[in-house]
Amino acid sequence: MCRFLIFKGKEPIKLSHLLTRPAHSIINQSFDSRLRLDRRSPVNGDGFGVAYYPMDAELDQDGPCIFKAITPAWNNENLSKLAEKTKSDLVFAHVRASTYGVLSETNCHPFTYHSLCFMHNGGIGNFQKIKRVLLNHIGDEYLNFLQGSTDSECAFALFLDTLEKLGCDPKSKQGHFRHEVLREAILRTVGYIRDWTKEASGSAQRVEPSLLNFAVTDGSTVVVSRYITSKTDEAASLHFGCGSSFVETSPGEYRMERLNRNQDVIMVASEPLTFERGDWTAVPTNSILTIKKQTILIHPIIDEYYQADPLYSRSSKLAEDKGLMGSVPLPKSVEKNVPPLGREGRSRPLSATAHLL
Repeated sequence: MCRFLIFKGKEPIKLSHLLTRPAHSIINQSFDSRLRLDRRSPVNGDGFGVAYYPMDAELDQDGPCIFKAITPAWNNENLSKLAEKTKSDLVFAHVRASTYGVLSETNCHPFTYHSLCFMHNGGIGNFQKIKRVLLNHIGDEYLNFLQGSTDSECAFALFLDTLEKLGCDPKSKQGHFRHEVLREAILRTVGYIRDWTKEASGSAQRVEPSLLNFAVTDGSTVVVSRYITSKTDEAASLHFGCGSSFVETSPGEYRMERLNRNQDVIMVASEPLTFERGDWTAVPTNSILTIKKQTILIHPIIDEYYQADPLYSRSSKLAEDKGLMGSVPLPKSVEKNVPPLGREGRSRPLSATAHLL
């Protein structure tokens, strides 16, 4: 399935340091995932997209710049050249392995609407059974906004409709939305999908869970969910890392540098970009992460699938089978001898840099 990456920094970074140069960059992950525990899973070759907010104040009035293509990310020369010539302090990147929808640019993430940017890793369980309910729920503006055929874009339209019903104008300029409102809109979007899929399943004992790793930003605040409609299964993997800078130590190898306690660089990724275990922390399953002015907040999503015991061990089999589970990668020289951290389904403890609320 898919992978995504978020970068938010006090200073801009060249896109190539995120997309192409690291040995385990998101582009390399698209065809050589160290965390794809089932190597028979499809590579992420069904298109890619990168959205970045421009540094020029005259250009950032109505959302990010965006570049998408249906060619495999590792074989796109335009992307390589763009990444070497472009800097930004807020980047969303996504590589796709399709589940719903045909191969087209309109189905590639990230999706944008004025200042808002959205992407998804996972899938809505039994989407065909709830699609009509979802489309009937949203207003005409967001129904007409849809261009592609994916469950992910429908989820974004639902988010936009939910945001408007919370009293916010989704057309607002960059940085206009309060983090509490963006978080509430994501939570309600997750809740609608959870409830509709449950109703559609009727009396079925086993329903395919929805894996809802959503990410949204207004160009300032970032909100990311890690969620699954199951009390026993692990969600798709999600990690965060922070430090004073993200530096290249040798060709292709990077690390998160910590010269002080500042969080000048924050990254959120389906799969980490470095081989250093200490650079990354797993986001707990069924929780929501918020980046507000370089501060990380993590809230549990408390519903029927919530597990209060932090040591409760969920099964990672479902996410593994879908190619959505993993932890910090190891260099090829040692990866055969050391099992991946987190395969048993437990999340690592939160670092001291995050606030668990």
